[in-house]
Amino acid sequence: MHELSIVENIVETLEEFSKENSLSKIGSVTVVMGEVSGVVPHYLTDAWDWFTKKSELMKGSKLIIESKPAVTICNSCHKTYPTLKYAKICPYCQSEDTVLQEGDELYIKEIEAE
Repeated sequence: MHELSIVENIVETLEEFSKENSLSKIGSVTVVMGEVSGVVPHYLTDAWDWFTKKSELMKGSKLIIESKPAVTICNSCHKTYPTLKYAKICPYCQSEDTVLQEGDELYIKEIEAE
């Protein structure tokens, strides 16, 4: 379960950010998670609940997850398409010369703090 290490990294980043900006409490954190990021949302939430109980700064904070669709681009016809629906084969020209353009990321989008 790599979600625990992901949450640990997020919390460490937020603690450092809070020190630099004199924040006393994190109310919520919004993360953007690509639909092919390999992260399981409910595992991330469970890890968040467990890990934030150990931090005064994070205690009671809410994790908000925004999903970002995966998009693939075809190098042959240069069109984009939804990755989950068509996988590696371009629905327009049937080429397999495709590359994931977005949808595998995970990043902090917004922090609500005091």
